[in-house]
Amino acid sequence: MSTTLAKNLYLEKNIELVHLDTNELVASASKVIAPLGPIHTFAARSPWTGLEQQSFEQVARRLSTVCDVNIYPSDSMLEDAWNHGEINLEFLEIGLTKWLDTQSFEVSREEAEQYCKAILFNEASPKRLAPSEIKRLIKKVSQLNYQLREKHPVCTYSQQLEKLGDGRVAKELDYHLIKWCKLFLDESQDAWSMPNREEGFYRAWRTLATLDPALHATVRRQLNELPYDADLALKEVLTKLEIPHLDLQEYLEAHLLSLPGWAGMMLWRSQQSLEDKDLLLDYVAVRVSMEWALLQPYLPFKEQKNIAKIDLEPLITTCVTYSSLPMQEWNQLPLSELKARLLLGYRFDKIIRRRLWMEAWEKTYEQQLMEKMVKKPIETAKNTSPILAQFVFCIDVRSEPFRRKLEEQGPFETFGTAGFFGLPIETKKLCSNHGHKSLPVMQNPKLKVIESLPESELKLHKQRIHAAHSPGGTFKTMKHNLLSSLVLPEISGPWLGLHTLVRSFLPRSTDSAFRKVRNKWLRTSQTKLSLDHMHQVESEIPVGFSEEEKVHYVEQALKMMGLTENFAPFVVICGHGSRSNNNPYAAALDCGACGGASGEFNARVLAALCNLPTVRKSLADKGIFIPNDTVFAASEHITSLDELHWLYVPELSDAAKRAFEQVKQVLPKVKHEANKERIKQLPNIDLRGKEPSLIAKRLADDWSEVRPEWGLARNAAFIIGERALTKDCNLSGEVFLHNYSWKKDKNGDLLANIIAGPGTVCQWINLQYYASTVAPHYYGSGNKATQTVTSGLGVMQGNASDLLAGLPWQSVMKSDKEIYHKPLRLLLVIQAPREYVERLLGNDTIFRRKVQNGWIRLASIDPEGHWESWS
Repeated sequence: MSTTLAKNLYLEKNIELVHLDTNELVASASKVIAPLGPIHTFAARSPWTGLEQQSFEQVARRLSTVCDVNIYPSDSMLEDAWNHGEINLEFLEIGLTKWLDTQSFEVSREEAEQYCKAILFNEASPKRLAPSEIKRLIKKVSQLNYQLREKHPVCTYSQQLEKLGDGRVAKELDYHLIKWCKLFLDESQDAWSMPNREEGFYRAWRTLATLDPALHATVRRQLNELPYDADLALKEVLTKLEIPHLDLQEYLEAHLLSLPGWAGMMLWRSQQSLEDKDLLLDYVAVRVSMEWALLQPYLPFKEQKNIAKIDLEPLITTCVTYSSLPMQEWNQLPLSELKARLLLGYRFDKIIRRRLWMEAWEKTYEQQLMEKMVKKPIETAKNTSPILAQFVFCIDVRSEPFRRKLEEQGPFETFGTAGFFGLPIETKKLCSNHGHKSLPVMQNPKLKVIESLPESELKLHKQRIHAAHSPGGTFKTMKHNLLSSLVLPEISGPWLGLHTLVRSFLPRSTDSAFRKVRNKWLRTSQTKLSLDHMHQVESEIPVGFSEEEKVHYVEQALKMMGLTENFAPFVVICGHGSRSNNNPYAAALDCGACGGASGEFNARVLAALCNLPTVRKSLADKGIFIPNDTVFAASEHITSLDELHWLYVPELSDAAKRAFEQVKQVLPKVKHEANKERIKQLPNIDLRGKEPSLIAKRLADDWSEVRPEWGLARNAAFIIGERALTKDCNLSGEVFLHNYSWKKDKNGDLLANIIAGPGTVCQWINLQYYASTVAPHYYGSGNKATQTVTSGLGVMQGNASDLLAGLPWQSVMKSDKEIYHKPLRLLLVIQAPREYVERLLGNDTIFRRKVQNGWIRLASIDPEGHWESWS
């Protein structure tokens, strides 16, 4: 029987399901999770992007109820921040006053304020609470339980299901889903792949699950009765489970939130190609079908009231402890006053208290940042020395200390812009079989740039690459072969053992030796880039730039970075990347936005385009005049070493040569000073009598190092303005810096583009670090030392956990008890007149919603230097 005929017959028997659009239902439910790509193309993402139509507090309450996840900083984090002088209590009192102004209580304002301050500052009145007195008070107010439920979430349908079998069903369900997801999503890590994967996840699972010995025979028989179509199966089991129609989305959301990592990977795959567009629907169908089969012993459900009672004992205990009344007076209060006091205590719950503390922390940071920037005049005096060299860096927070140290060493000027430099390209490196998107993951490439060599050199280079990769390829082939894998340990053991010992005790020397040998073996002359448009198959991305595109992208890049006049003789486009060994999160250190792509390729492309005479001539017609003796070069800022690697230095003019020589002279000093500032922030590092650069190199080369650098930890603000605003300010590597001049942006288009592009990326990075800090067990990825890289996709803790989406403990914590990353929501500061900000908020509804709902904070500095907070 054909699939279409079977579907029609099924719908005739189940006519009530015809109008249920499962694709739409699953798509709507998927907003509670974020897409998760493979770890080798790691990209920072906010886990709450789909929930920004709700306020931060609303999402916090929802996650606390559904997943028992707290997304506000813990009490210990807040106490530690207070002890370190990072929270001004005046802001806490201001926040409390504003909150009380929005409430209506039947107790006096003085009484309410006294109670809230007592619990905020943990100033408990000395009382002895006898259990008998508490019980007597509970009995007295028990009839008020439902009256207090103003905002208390109801007991959700998914929670009722989870309680069945003391949670054993939920645990068993997760265990089986993890197993099947690993098998289906495996990227050639297993020797034997899952059969029937080409038919989709649901059908492949449907065929094999009925043969799974890990399932009880009764469960396998139940699964064997399911339709072969995921859509039909999902409709059928939802009907058999008798899920109320109004609870369907909440029920599916709870399933997605149970394993947000594996579900996020399915969501990401469904967005990448038409072939996988139904993959998330398949995942949901598998999970719900499996739950239905495992729940058979408990069906049909007994009717349950969908209301959760409040646990009165801790509420009464807290209210009595922090009130000014002695216990005996509480027992004598009339019922109406008891209700008023308990309602105050109920509303002023832990979420509100943590919210006020966090907002005070954020306001304190904003004040400290403001004092750094506006304590000096914004318009500083012009430097009398001519600028010899200009450097364009990524806005990445790790660039800030390096830029500051570089500017201290001579007549140099630095700029900040998005690290892909506005080039929407896919790159294909020399002899690579695959391209790599070299732009933020939120965008798609429009052009492809290919690295190449002359045919005479290319053949020899390919032979050398094949020779270099042969040992590794042979080892992998033998490992995946049943017979050869039995003798592989004996064959490889001595060499790998020696290799491990040497790399463990002499990591820096060993890695340098291997790198020198490899680089010498694979040496090539200067490769060429396909900058000119080439004919290609119509279905593929165009290769190279047309003449109009060359001018357009260079003009756009120069305007975005604020470099359209006063060009120095030597201009360096600095991509950024990192270097570390044996690190699953290496891509996360290369770039937090571009899926692990270093900015080196984009820097080379932009510098080469800027040097083209035809491009310069067209730019001059548009009012951008680049002097003839100005030469653009490209380098890569290696953040784990704090050094510049030169990628492309063309023939230089005399003025550019002099500038280049001076730059090379000062770079060792810049490297030393930048490493000295950065390395001392790492735990257990003693710099006394040691060269910081050598320590940085050891951290990058050591295969056992769990923290080669801090990455983007402590990112807290994004400043959009002229460099004069932040020059000579020590921003401690905590700030994204983007050049912007409102005087050159009359209609506000540049500002709008910065907010929509780099602004969104910075917010995603900030919230990922935030989430990995406040909820490391759910949004982080645990300890690097105990992680398991699975299926070539990502990491798990052990061999049967969720696919972990966030950052490891070592990226945000100094120790088990001390955080390094400050969990603050991103503060975005715009240097522009007030009307520019008003226009931005009026035109960009998405950005306005983020500000209003507390997903990002906003401040501005007007031309007179006045600071204004918008959130």
